[in-house]
Amino acid sequence: MVTVEIYSSPFCGYCHAAKRLLSHKGISFQETNISREPHRRAEMMERSNGGRTVPQIFINGDAIGGCDELYALENAGKLDQLLAA
Repeated sequence: MVTVEIYSSPFCGYCHAAKRLLSHKGISFQETNISREPHRRAEMMERSNGGRTVPQIFINGDAIGGCDELYALENAGKLDQLLAA
């Protein structure tokens, strides 16, 4: 079973777009709201090799980047492969 994690903020349009794509594909995800849990920002940055912006998305523990990278994987036909792994 695939594990998807998203670090997000409630006022981030890119976060909403990324979650919408995953939901459209029927993929559940664990969301960490860094506005409610600001102490988790350092964890996010460490896991994403310095990524400071939200969303930061992880598939099976691997950092894939943000919304742009998620949609790039989708447009290249590679996202479904990652989500099926």
